[in-house]
Amino acid sequence: MISSMTAFARIQAQGQWGSLVWEIRSVNHRYLELSFHLPEYLRDIEPDVRNISRKCLSRGKVECSLKLLLSDTRQSLNLNPIVLANVKNALAEINDMFPDTQPINPLDILNWPGVQMIEEVNLSPVRKAAIKGFEDAMVTLIHTRQREGAELSSFIDTRLTQAAAQINLLRTLLPSILSEQQQKLLNRLKDIKQEFDPNRLEQEMVTVAQKLDIEEELDRLDIHIAEVKRILLSNKKSISIGRRLDFLMQELNRETNTLSSKSINADLTQAAVNLKVLIEQMREQVQNIQ
Repeated sequence: MISSMTAFARIQAQGQWGSLVWEIRSVNHRYLELSFHLPEYLRDIEPDVRNISRKCLSRGKVECSLKLLLSDTRQSLNLNPIVLANVKNALAEINDMFPDTQPINPLDILNWPGVQMIEEVNLSPVRKAAIKGFEDAMVTLIHTRQREGAELSSFIDTRLTQAAAQINLLRTLLPSILSEQQQKLLNRLKDIKQEFDPNRLEQEMVTVAQKLDIEEELDRLDIHIAEVKRILLSNKKSISIGRRLDFLMQELNRETNTLSSKSINADLTQAAVNLKVLIEQMREQVQNIQ
């Protein structure tokens, strides 16, 4: 199944311990790059959530953020006297150096790291809820990726159909292009009033036909288009769909460049340009696929 690498998921959970919110953002990236922003006292769950991510995702730059608000049932405020003394001394030095500095609000000091002594609480249920919440957020992220992947698949399939139409047009035009080149050669010989050997004319037409021999390129384009369609329709889980499609886009572009280099006709040139535009449109979208 085709999945995009761009998605967002947000999950909120509550319990007697408080509430938490997981937010996961995923954007395009060549490989899987994970980053986690966790509360200091829940750093120990990072290996677990990292393993969950690796099992679910194969590519993308993924940023995971956990916001946690614990219930506070304490009736008293416990301060750390050592930290407070250090803060007091630091403020005194600052006031001596900058006497015009505006006094600091004591309530702001309470928010400084280490000023309040946190009572020991049982974080086991919080850890379990956080991991469960992350699993739920990851499911949401995957579903979002798959929905966007379906849209990308539809976009690419439409461009593949248009590309196949251009290839069929080229096959239809080839006989008339060869006939046109033969007539141009005959007219040129008549204009210079030069007698020509039929065998020589046949040799010249063979040379023109060889230069216009694009059947191999057209066949390869058909094969690559069929393979892209097969991948888009496949329900098998693959960790390399995006890379495989990107490779096929490169091959389609390479064959089209060869096709364009053999062009001696405006219709052939225009068809090659149309193919290049369609392939570039697909290539840009393929960059979003996992």
